[in-house]
Amino acid sequence: MASPVPLARPHAPQPVWKLAEAKAKLSKVVRLAAAGQPQRVTVNGRNAVVVVSTDDFDRLQAPSGAPTLHDLLSRSPLNRLEFGRESIQGPVREVDI
Repeated sequence: MASPVPLARPHAPQPVWKLAEAKAKLSKVVRLAAAGQPQRVTVNGRNAVVVVSTDDFDRLQAPSGAPTLHDLLSRSPLNRLEFGRESIQGPVREVDI
């Protein structure tokens, strides 16, 4: 499995847009994101979304043919292994109440 590819360069800070500003300048936000520069949008001062190019988005998605963890464990040669539940009995001590 390939490791995630960083989207932004370490030396280039990600632009942050307030929602109203991003709406007013949507074409610029989209143009920058399409050029490989992710654009962060905040709502009420909190991070809400990041606009990225389709290439970056596709690269971040799991490959469609990749098996899930359940698939991998189900196909394991150890999938029928049963674990015993042995209890350990220890001495009981007297407690004054």
